[in-house]
Amino acid sequence: MSDHYFTARPASDDERRTLDVRLAGREATVEVAAGIFSPGGVDKGTRILLDEVPAPPAGDLLDLGCGWGPITLTAALENPASTVWAVDVNERALDLVRRNADRLGVSDRVRAVTPDGVPDDVTFAAIWSNPPIRVGKQVLHDMLRRWLPRLTAPCPPDGGAWLVVQKNLGADSLARWIEAELGQPTRRAASSKGFRVLHVTR
Repeated sequence: MSDHYFTARPASDDERRTLDVRLAGREATVEVAAGIFSPGGVDKGTRILLDEVPAPPAGDLLDLGCGWGPITLTAALENPASTVWAVDVNERALDLVRRNADRLGVSDRVRAVTPDGVPDDVTFAAIWSNPPIRVGKQVLHDMLRRWLPRLTAPCPPDGGAWLVVQKNLGADSLARWIEAELGQPTRRAASSKGFRVLHVTR
């Protein structure tokens, strides 16, 4: 396959469609398309993450690998005092996040950008992510090296990084790697349906 959800410009047809989903305890209509992660709705891992994490703190938040935006939109809806940075390399995904944020009335607090679009001086009260494990271990590790140290220190209550990872795709070994390589405390916050929710702090 030449066209992956982590491709900057997907080659598949950019045919948009609407989808009814439930975000932040409310029904919402969002726009999705092929060539992004989970175009059929909120995937199982993301749903587990959203069910398990506490409401986000105020301040700058990061959704790393945002797709069409279920995590970004939930965080923006749950805390009007937040600015959510929706980060993805996929330009189609970023366009969808912007359009969905506008649909749900939260575009004033969503910044949908490529990784280099986040100013270097921004630190994050919280990171919520269903990270793209299938990009490969080296790319994933490079992503986490770049972003996890940008958590606010000390982390505010309910802050820190919340990562959902399938157990059989290395969730436990990833937790050990974060602690060993980045020196950031990492605990298993929840386990459900073959997924782990990891909580990383500073």
